[in-house]
Amino acid sequence: MSALLKEFETYLLVEKRASKNTYLSYMRDVAAFEQFLSSERHVSLARAGADDVNAYFAKLDDDGKAAATSMRTAAALKCFYNHLVLTGVVETSPVRIDRKKKKEQKFPEILTASEVNLLLSQPKTVDVKGYRDRAMLELLYATGMRVTELVSLNVEDVNLDLKFVRCNSEGHERMIPLYPSAVEALSNYINRARRAMLASPDEHSLFVNVNGERMTRQGFWKLIKHYAELAGIQKDITPHTLRHSFAVHLLENGADLHALQELMGHADASSTQLYAKLVKGRLTEVYDKAHPKSRKS
Repeated sequence: MSALLKEFETYLLVEKRASKNTYLSYMRDVAAFEQFLSSERHVSLARAGADDVNAYFAKLDDDGKAAATSMRTAAALKCFYNHLVLTGVVETSPVRIDRKKKKEQKFPEILTASEVNLLLSQPKTVDVKGYRDRAMLELLYATGMRVTELVSLNVEDVNLDLKFVRCNSEGHERMIPLYPSAVEALSNYINRARRAMLASPDEHSLFVNVNGERMTRQGFWKLIKHYAELAGIQKDITPHTLRHSFAVHLLENGADLHALQELMGHADASSTQLYAKLVKGRLTEVYDKAHPKSRKS
């Protein structure tokens, strides 16, 4: 436990006199944030900025955490950084997120089928990075994986002959089928590029960066932003956009909610039902615009 966490523990128990549940949850949430900062952002708790906080909540959303979990985490981080401000460790709190407002936010941005095809066509397979990037984008849209799941894949998780990928997340394993162009993109990357990119022949990571080590969420974030800009797509594209688009496109083409829940790895059906509401809203909008009887006279 870091010195700042120990001081926070004393503050919760002695000064704030927090309940046992609040104490345990706040300590756990701040410790998890500290681990994230250390492993993925390479900054300390005292040096974390608003971008680091936003990246952490994006990860929680990407991992499928419930809104209640995010709201509790926001409360824990606000309490922690307010304590650091009062004790003079930091000048201002980096926590700017109001998770209550976030819960009421508009539906996520969805790409059309033509926008997806445009985005996926941006990586040019003329070098190893092009093969890797094409494979990553194709695989994300083919499976609807979370970005954390994508970068956590090992090469043995892919079966090109049977055309599926094995995804492990929080102790749950699911098998996700692959469409032909995703199989082709993965085959080209594995057979033509991956080996040349590895820092060590013993590396098991499916996707590696230019240093031959496992690709990070931050690395993929930069990658998808780069290709969205190249494609000239004006929508606010994040690493979650292809996951959201995958879900909506499947529902629009006849997939049932239970099958979608299995494919996306949702423990709670309410997470999947969000997409059904979005599809219903989109269809209503199309109906209102297209049906002659729905137009105002």
